[in-house]
Amino acid sequence: MAKQISPAGIMALKEALCSVYWYKSELRGFLQLCLNKPGILNNFNWENYKRQIASDVVDYLVSRSEIHLGDLTKICYELCRITDFSHLKPLDDGPQKVEKARSAVNQLKKLVQPHQEIQKEQDAIKQRQALAAKKLRENTAVRQKLETIKNRYMALAGSENAQSRGFELERVMYELFELFDLDPKASFKNLGEQVDGAFSLEGTEYLFEAKWQKDLVNKADLAVFTDKVRTKLENTLGVFLSINGFSADGVTAHQAGGASILLIDGADLMAVFEERIDFISLLLRKKRHAAQTGNIYFSYYQMVAAGGA
Repeated sequence: MAKQISPAGIMALKEALCSVYWYKSELRGFLQLCLNKPGILNNFNWENYKRQIASDVVDYLVSRSEIHLGDLTKICYELCRITDFSHLKPLDDGPQKVEKARSAVNQLKKLVQPHQEIQKEQDAIKQRQALAAKKLRENTAVRQKLETIKNRYMALAGSENAQSRGFELERVMYELFELFDLDPKASFKNLGEQVDGAFSLEGTEYLFEAKWQKDLVNKADLAVFTDKVRTKLENTLGVFLSINGFSADGVTAHQAGGASILLIDGADLMAVFEERIDFISLLLRKKRHAAQTGNIYFSYYQMVAAGGA
């Protein structure tokens, strides 16, 4: 959350600290309970004005967010939980101070809670990925089947017949979807449209298309598939697998106006075959990233670089 909190969010946090805790001793007591190492509070001048102290503490934590991410998250979380401001009522102009504190906390909620929800979802995906990896390690039969599918896929690399290789890739992916209990459907035609397959995950239907060609999949290829997806029900998304990747202009064109497809390349697929990530976690990370950023081509290596895999 600290890496995502806006300047407005930082200001709201400072205001909430000043408004909720009228006395410096109360502010210090609250921060001591929130901080992983309360001793850092000794670095600040507590003889200074309260507003300056609150500002200095928040600025210190934000400037070292790689270390104090948990501290900032805890402070925001605990402030957002406060609903009782009766401790302010006995003060001069107590009712006004109560309303000011309530307003400051509500403003903080508006600015930081969406980030906290995103963090929860990301943590849930990481937890699910860890459980999936553990499950895979403990299921010898599943790992053996994954190895068999991988070997079939690797054998295709030497094939010179592009058409037969394409058909065999569809069968490989069907077995992969089946292995991960995704209720796959084989290649089918619908009103003249050729679709390489389909599967279901968490209430969402996915149409699937795969290409193994020398050239990058371009804007026109993606347009055809996007049209297939957008003519289906609202809970339908598309997954396009291009072993050799996608053209930059094609990706850019199909990120505008609301993404309806996700892109997978050969490196993503090898990460699944080599058990670095399970297929479901790969797909959910791509879906979440696309929902947050509009980027439909979020590779496994980008996930690793972002700390999400």
